[in-house]
Amino acid sequence: MGQDTREAAMRLKHEHDAVVLAHYYVPAKTQELADFVGDSFALARIATTCDASTVVMAGVRFMGESVKLLNPGRRVLLPEPRADCPMAHMADPAFIARCRAEEDDIAVVCYVNSTAELKALSDVCVTSSNAVAVVRALPQRSVLFIPDENLGRFVAEQVPEKRVILNPGCCPIHRDISPASVTAAKERHPGAVVLAHPECSSAVLAMADVAGSTAEIIGAIEASDATDFVVCTVNGVGHEIARRCEGKGKRVHFPSPAPCCPDMAAITPEKVLACLETGSGEVALPSCAEAARAPLEAMLELAAAGGGNR
Repeated sequence: MGQDTREAAMRLKHEHDAVVLAHYYVPAKTQELADFVGDSFALARIATTCDASTVVMAGVRFMGESVKLLNPGRRVLLPEPRADCPMAHMADPAFIARCRAEEDDIAVVCYVNSTAELKALSDVCVTSSNAVAVVRALPQRSVLFIPDENLGRFVAEQVPEKRVILNPGCCPIHRDISPASVTAAKERHPGAVVLAHPECSSAVLAMADVAGSTAEIIGAIEASDATDFVVCTVNGVGHEIARRCEGKGKRVHFPSPAPCCPDMAAITPEKVLACLETGSGEVALPSCAEAARAPLEAMLELAAAGGGNR
């Protein structure tokens, strides 16, 4: 990235009292323009503590929507409003209503990768980094986990004392990481440590030495004495791993083809600059804001109390 781009971003952030948050999955050069880079949980917390009047969320639509829900008085901008998450829509309100009607002691737990409409139908939100701890802390004995079936199954295995009802949704990018591609990567790099995001299939998670959120994957690699790692998540995470492990001789490999989210890849530095300059991509407060905000705040409260901060 050129010095001119960095200087332009700094100037525009100063002129518009703006902060740029970026997810680990967006392109490396976009991450370099950000004030904070993190996973969904970290960004949700940062959004409630930074004091800028404008927040630019370099991520997909549900991320900008979540920041707006938590900060209704701030201007929230998306560099590419068309960048969406297919999984965010993958739950049927009628199915949620039916589960509530059939169960007398149930909590609806909503992965933060979801629309405001689905959050509004839920009791608490979670991210991949705190889902196990939050579900374990809930008083209800049954849980409907939406929208990601794979993360829900991962949680169910970690919290066997709860009855977890799964919803048929998934991240297409993580779904398409196959056990065969992981095996091939291990054969190319004998002795490599395998790390997988819990949005992957149970078959891939069974092959992993470490299963965790993007932040947990990065932390595990940073702390490891190993030199080679097969990483089963979106390849944008490689930039932060390289930054933290610079000079340590660690090599990151992805299953082939390398998992790439086209929606995250659409968040380019040029779009971040245009967004800062023009104020484009403003996120409106959804009509269900009050109901959708409550489960997000419940998640943050559990984290503050130690029940969801891992």
